[in-house]
Amino acid sequence: VQLVESGGGLVQAGGSLMLSCAATGRTFSNYAMGWFRQAPGKEREFVAVTSRSGSSTAYGDSVKGRFTISRDNAKNTVYLQMNSLKPEDTAVYYCAAGIGAWRSERSYDYWGQGTLVTVSS
Repeated sequence: VQLVESGGGLVQAGGSLMLSCAATGRTFSNYAMGWFRQAPGKEREFVAVTSRSGSSTAYGDSVKGRFTISRDNAKNTVYLQMNSLKPEDTAVYYCAAGIGAWRSERSYDYWGQGTLVTVSS
């Protein structure tokens, strides 16, 4: 599976962004899809995950209630809608795919290159 993220950029605190991750190469609906992020000098952090059908989701505590993950299996794309952004959300955001994957990054087999989100105060 090849994954390509898009939609990152610079936004003011309180604003919104939507990230997209387009997948090619294998049957998209076979994979749980997750979003992770890594801020400068910090470890990679779980953000959100959606099951293969999109019927189940989970979120990291720091984004719960502000971010929403969704997927469109017809378009082979997973999305991350980010609202009420804070400066501490600044990071490179990665999408990842894994069969049976959930919160642990070790459960993912494929990773995108990442897209930078910068939130100014």
